[in-house]
Amino acid sequence: MIAQGVRSVAALPFRLEGETKATLLLYSRRARRFEGRMLKFAEDFVSQTSLALRLAVRFAHYSETAANLRATLESRTVIDMAVGIIMAQNRCSQQDAFDILRAASSTRNSKLHDVAAAVVKSLGQGPARTHYDG
Repeated sequence: MIAQGVRSVAALPFRLEGETKATLLLYSRRARRFEGRMLKFAEDFVSQTSLALRLAVRFAHYSETAANLRATLESRTVIDMAVGIIMAQNRCSQQDAFDILRAASSTRNSKLHDVAAAVVKSLGQGPARTHYDG
């Protein structure tokens, strides 16, 4: 860095939550640039910005969690529909129908959801359509 003319560096960590980490890095060609009033200004900036970053990280986490839950619910709907179809076709219990579906998934080396979607599609009504208002 000295070759590029950097003579002062300040590293100020943002106060975030959980695993998320961030740091403000400041560079200057002036020696001892980040002392006194300039350092206080940078610390105040990091302090005020930390709240906004914490909220942004929290929002991103909740958005990701909601998307994962929505995908899980939609996947589960297709599986439940396939279990119902197998129950009707084989006149068996819900557990027996699920076991049949799971065995088919294992035998075909396919995901349970994919086998369930194929069962639903085999009725000739097209692919299963799920709807979730979250």
